Amino acid sequence: MRFAVLVFPGSNCDHDSYHAVKHVLGADAHFVWHKEGGLGGADVVIVPGGFSYGDYLRAGAIARFSPVMEAVRRHAAQGRPVLGTCNGFQILTEAGLLPGALRRNASLRFICDDVWLRCETSRTPFTQAIDAGERLKMPIAHGEGSFFCAPETLAEMEVHGQVVFRYCDAEGGLTPEANPNGSTAHIAGVCNRAGNVLGLMPHPERASEPDMGSEDGLRLFQSVLSVVTA
Repeated sequence: MRFAVLVFPGSNCDHDSYHAVKHVLGADAHFVWHKEGGLGGADVVIVPGGFSYGDYLRAGAIARFSPVMEAVRRHAAQGRPVLGTCNGFQILTEAGLLPGALRRNASLRFICDDVWLRCETSRTPFTQAIDAGERLKMPIAHGEGSFFCAPETLAEMEVHGQVVFRYCDAEGGLTPEANPNGSTAHIAGVCNRAGNVLGLMPHPERASEPDMGSEDGLRLFQSVLSVVTA
């Protein structure tokens, strides 16, 4: 069982993700430079958060052309797990591996805060160990995290169970105050039709140890570990 953590110029959460899976989860992990053509035999790919080069144009719009993304596409097409967090989520939507797009926050301000998420489905390898309806606490840190899609795309996503996380309050309610960036339908994370590619704006790697204020993010990594090693 091996995790590949992609590294783009300017990334700042690649080491956080590596630490979470290598030192906290106790799994094998290695970095993969964005110009590589392969994934080093990885079972699970993490496209980490943090700023990537080219974000001044549009977050993820340049990173999606990196050579390693072809290897990620092949990995995803084989039905193998891919997780994109924050900037990684933006890259996966720009690459066409996930539906929708991420726009500037409704406030037009960068937001760094702890938020509550409601798990909507256990169908992905990252949420199979999490019950639908469970609430998780994780941090966000983004300026372009407002998920957007056309109404017909949202309808298709709902039919096929592709909405994986929604922003909620501590009781699980979908109140306007609990939607930090104005995302369509409170969406914080989505998956592809097959369910093996997941993107979310919150940072699970920053909620993986008690000193971080929450260990809820570690549950995503524990879930995929149990699925791949089963």
